[in-house]
Order: sequence, then structure tokens, then C-alpha cells
Amino acid sequence: MTTEQEILLSKINSRQAKVAVIGLGYVGLPLAVEFARVGFHTFGIDVDHRKVATLNAGRSYVIDVPQSDLAEVVISGKLTGTSDFGVLRGCDAVSICVPTPLSKTHDPDLSYVISAIDEVAKHVHPGMLIILESTTYPGTTDEIIIPKVVGNGHEVGQDVFVAFSPERTDPGRKDFTLKTTPKIVGGATPACLEVASALYSHVTGRTVPVSSVAAAEMAKLLENTFRAVNIALANEILLMCDKLGLDAWEIIEAAATKPYGFMKFTPGPGVGGHCIPLDPQYLSWKLRTLDYNARFIQLAEEINRHMPAYWVNKVVDVLNAAKKSVNGSQVLVLGVTYKPDIDDLRESPALDIIKLLSKLGARVSYHDPFVNSLKPEGLETPCVELTEGYIRSVDCVMVIADHSIYDWDWIRASARAIVDCRNVFKKRF
Repeated sequence: MTTEQEILLSKINSRQAKVAVIGLGYVGLPLAVEFARVGFHTFGIDVDHRKVATLNAGRSYVIDVPQSDLAEVVISGKLTGTSDFGVLRGCDAVSICVPTPLSKTHDPDLSYVISAIDEVAKHVHPGMLIILESTTYPGTTDEIIIPKVVGNGHEVGQDVFVAFSPERTDPGRKDFTLKTTPKIVGGATPACLEVASALYSHVTGRTVPVSSVAAAEMAKLLENTFRAVNIALANEILLMCDKLGLDAWEIIEAAATKPYGFMKFTPGPGVGGHCIPLDPQYLSWKLRTLDYNARFIQLAEEINRHMPAYWVNKVVDVLNAAKKSVNGSQVLVLGVTYKPDIDDLRESPALDIIKLLSKLGARVSYHDPFVNSLKPEGLETPCVELTEGYIRSVDCVMVIADHSIYDWDWIRASARAIVDCRNVFKKRF
């Protein structure tokens, strides 16, 4: 064990280490708050000055971070927000939690990761631990992160330490949180793994060490590729049952009674959030560079991306049954977030559904208790007050996210027609 590793482990174990979290979104802010809550002096770094100001005012803007928890660590001085990367000079550990979107050509966009590690590289020093949490393809840490670090003359595993530990954030979830969800950790060397595992042991009940950073990167992609493929299968079962005149939900519920060998997935309007629609494409892209065609991933994406059009066709069908054209009809969309009871619009299929309906000439409005405006998404769709009178006035109600705040009894009783993507009422069209 080197002197730098021994000193860093001592600081971590005594919670005297200073920790920085780069990226204060759905992943970074909860992580920063948790590090601060257990006693680490923590800096939250973000180039968005509004997020930094909101954090420093003790106001939470992420649904998984209670206002009281954030205010407590800010007031105590354990958590400070900043846009100045210079604070890294005094930090012992830094976790990178920035977005990893896809480009318009569906290739990985690592510009945020590269920008973050470029800033870290300016301030890297002996005894520093650098962890990437952003989801990415296997090889990113080895190919991008480590060269930036050793480019400054440091030796990984000797005087600086590098690891990958994929985030496992599921916004709005209460049963599995940062503290209760096992944390996968892969180190660039055994020393790196030991140091990173020691740090995360303070904020999670269990760390899961793997053999390399690439193994940790791959494990994360497997998790979400598994979900994407199985959601696509459930969506295709819906398409099949539609052709066969069967109720897909009845079939799935019946199959789910088998106590082994079956895991229940349900159909819906598509897939949303940062992970499921995007992560499998990182794996598919990486395999294309190795002359391999990831056919399951491509087929799953094709099916899932088709679902908004499928549900729009159902709106057309119910309007036709009422002798109405979709062109000029009023359609109310209930819930525009990608899952219930959160404010997250990332990759929400509701946005595609609204665009498709509007393109057909429908007059679309929406209600969502968590989203006041869709203008930042480029949609001029009005947000309306949800009343029985308004529901009676529209030609069709379309359910996307079944928020628990909705009173489904009077919504169902008041609506002229309902197209329910989430099967809230266990009854089809």
C-alpha cells in the first residue's frame, strides 16, 4: 500500500475526506446530500448557476431529495454548491455524475464527461480518488478518464485512484434508495477498488466489487438493456393480443401467477427516463465498433419507439367510432412525465404522442400536477385545470402517467372516451 493510498483511506474512514460531486441533477444532488449527511465536507459542482444558487439557498429541486435534508446539510456547512472547479484542488475524492445523452445519429455523446474530466485533470493531485458514475459504454474509463489523469504525470493505483461506479437512481422510488441499493464498484487497479469501495461504504449498505472498470460499465448496461428488451416484449405481446382480440393485461397477470421462471413487465406508451431508452444504444454502438450487430437491442428499440404511434392510432379509432375526425378534435392528455408521481420529462413518450396528435390536427391540452409548462420541450401545449366540466368538454382523454393524485372514478365517469396507455382501469377501449 502506497503512502497516498494509506492517507486517503484514513481520511475516508474517519470521514475527514473532502468530496466533490460534479453534476447536480437527479443523480448528483442525492449523492452529494448523502455524502454531506454522513459527515463528509462536500462540494456540489455544476455549470448551471441556477442549480448552484438553489442548492445554496437550501431549496431542493430534485424529487428524491427532501427539502429538510438539503437545508440541514447546507446550513451546517457540510454541503456547498459552486461553479468553480478550483475547489477540486482541496478535494480528496470527486464523483462525476453528468449526463450521457445520445447524439442525433444515436451515437454516444460524451461531451459532458469529457468536459468534466478536463476540469478534474487541471486540479488532480496525489491522493485523489476520481470516480465516474455516468452511464457509458465499456471502455470509457480506460480510454478517456485514465489518459487524462496520467497525462499529468500521475500513476493510477499509486498516487491517484480511478474507479467506475454506475448510478442506480430510480426517481420517485421509496423502497430502494441510494442507501438501500447495492453499489457496484469497479477499480482501475485493486488499490483503486479498495479506496472507492471504502468511500461508498459510508453511503450505501452494500458495495458489490467487480473485476474491472469495464465490468462495472457493462453491468450497468446489462441492467437497463434487460429492462428495455423485456418492456419491448411486453409491448409486442400487446400488439399481438390486439390482433388476436385478447386482453394483454389479463394474459400478463395470469402468467405472473407462476412463482418461478417469469418476471412481470407491462406494456405502455413507450419507454422514458434517461436510462432505458438510451443505455442499450451505448452498448449497441460499442459493439458496432467491434463489427457485431446487437440485434436484440435494435429490435427492442424499434418496438418501443413504435408505441407512441400505436397509441395515437387508438385515439383515431375511438374518435372514428364516435363519428369524429382526429383533425379538430379536443384531446386531453393526463400525465406527461415518463412515470407516475415524479416531475421527470426526460425521453417521455408523452411528448412524442402530443407531437403526433398535433400533427394530425388534434387540439391537444394536458394536465400534470408535476409539470406546469411544456414550452422548454418546444411544445406549445396548454396546461389546463382538471375539472369534471373540462373533461366532459373534450372528445377524448388519453392516460399516459397514472399519477396517484388523480381521482379515477370521476375521470372515468365524466370522460366521453378514454384511451388508457397504462391500463389504469383494467379495461380496454
